[in-house]
Amino acid sequence: MPPPVQVALQSIDKPSVGYHNYQTLNPREEFLPKGWNGYNSRPLPCDIQVSRDVGIKVRDGCTLYCDIYRPAQTTKPVAAIVAWSPYGKRFNGLTMLKFLPWGLGIPNGVLSGLEKFEGPDPAEFCSRGFAVVNVDSRGCGHSDGIVAIMGSQEAEDGYDVIEALAKMPWCNGSIGLAGNSHLAIIQWFIAALKPPSLKAIAPWEACGDLYREQFVRGGIFDAGLFNFIIKTNIQGSFAIEDFKEMYKRSQTADSAYWKDKGANIEAIEIPTFISMSYTSFVHTMGSIRGWLRVTTSHKWLRICPWQEWYDIWNCPESSEELAQFFDRFLNGAENNFEQTPRVRISRLKFTSDPVYDIVEDDFPIPRTEFKKMYFDESGKLDVLAPAEASALSYNSEKYLDCVAFTHTFSKPTNLVGLPKAVLYMSTLDSNNMDVYVIIRKLDRNGKSLLNLNIPWSSIASYGASPDKISDIPKRNVNNLMFHVGSMGILRASRRAIDHSKSIHENYPFHPHDKDDYITPGEIIKLEIGIWAMGVEYEEGESVRVEVHGNSPMLRGEFPSEDPFPEMASKGIHRVHVGGETASHVILPFV
Repeated sequence: MPPPVQVALQSIDKPSVGYHNYQTLNPREEFLPKGWNGYNSRPLPCDIQVSRDVGIKVRDGCTLYCDIYRPAQTTKPVAAIVAWSPYGKRFNGLTMLKFLPWGLGIPNGVLSGLEKFEGPDPAEFCSRGFAVVNVDSRGCGHSDGIVAIMGSQEAEDGYDVIEALAKMPWCNGSIGLAGNSHLAIIQWFIAALKPPSLKAIAPWEACGDLYREQFVRGGIFDAGLFNFIIKTNIQGSFAIEDFKEMYKRSQTADSAYWKDKGANIEAIEIPTFISMSYTSFVHTMGSIRGWLRVTTSHKWLRICPWQEWYDIWNCPESSEELAQFFDRFLNGAENNFEQTPRVRISRLKFTSDPVYDIVEDDFPIPRTEFKKMYFDESGKLDVLAPAEASALSYNSEKYLDCVAFTHTFSKPTNLVGLPKAVLYMSTLDSNNMDVYVIIRKLDRNGKSLLNLNIPWSSIASYGASPDKISDIPKRNVNNLMFHVGSMGILRASRRAIDHSKSIHENYPFHPHDKDDYITPGEIIKLEIGIWAMGVEYEEGESVRVEVHGNSPMLRGEFPSEDPFPEMASKGIHRVHVGGETASHVILPFV
């Protein structure tokens, strides 16, 4: 089904032979023998039969193309794991790693080069008896049409391709979906349509609402990441949706366009293996919402401490678990996968590698003690609210200018779960405010810390270590590699809450269906859900809550220009504390 409204388009680069391993359309069969090492990295552990450029016609007549990798030394049909995205079916992880700091800590020899970017490696999964299908989604590479990002169009394409694959003679009729980011997000949309042959999904790092979790988080438009993706990762013959122009046309979440960009997760009834991290700046809350809302008893949640590509490609235990999950639910293997703990979490330390695979009963953790910690004018966080009202201010237009409130722990403490900020704020300079609340960890000397999103041991050969972060080249200190802290965002005019739709009392649902502007000088109450955290604190270390008027994330990896500067924060913001305006944060103590 085409999008519910006419969609604005922007141009994309046309495919170029050799760029991202692109080749001209040439349907054919290839045999790759055990030991093949065409990318000078990982030799294949088994023979693989490859069907190149297989065309599948979807319901509107467009043809989408895929490469199919399957174990060659078998005569019986096999289950298929589908990797779906617009990034090019031969654009691989090896190509991307060349552009990442320290190659993401993944050594040569781990990947075969057959893996689709963000997808499972056929070398790993064909050797375990699965086929891997890398799909060029609509408008990408040779596939017909205009690139559609999520929504009903891409979901229906996924449905049709899955059902066509299931009927091919090499397939046993069981299909799974796997991969990170786009390859994970699309799983919510496809699975909600219930294609009969889709037996299980494994969304590893997947937002589920493109308005609230990616493009217009907190009511503030930001397409920096996706603009980078379009420029570097997507090539096709026609065009792609123009999200900036669509936001100009439809600025509220209840518009037909943006409603189509939210997955109906509650409709998903098949086995679901969710993996997520606290450190993603796109996928964290969509993954948690998926865990809470899928309607199947066969569901697992793993909160991983590592960056998503490091996890899917360089952690053998992750590949092993994913293979066991699919073997159980695609092949019916009696492998006791159901004995896998339903919830496992991690806790970040910032100054050293994290603790992970911690088994819990649920998430958020049922035994959590939520404590209010009040702001005071001296910059402290305290369990007691100040009796007298006062206010502190910051320049909302200056990067990293903020008001901050700190609590130092007298004993080891764990904060794990969903925090929330309740702020009383005002400004004399505008009828709106953009508010960013971030939770930082400080060492015993009061220094703000960064968390490396891959193991320190993986980059030790480069001379990097936790005590030498200041020596790391600035180009390597970005949001992919380092986590500043968990953050909540809200535009004041979008402060309305629909409690009936909130997934947790600490994560309010904002309808984003209208703007309720403020009167300059008026004190308003803002309830801001902060994305999930899991942090260990030692005695003498501190938690600091900062309130900003623009994003305090690290800068430099994406263009920082604001496409709608007239909407951004202006002038001085005031945070009111104490008395009847006792601003505070609610922290999850475990």
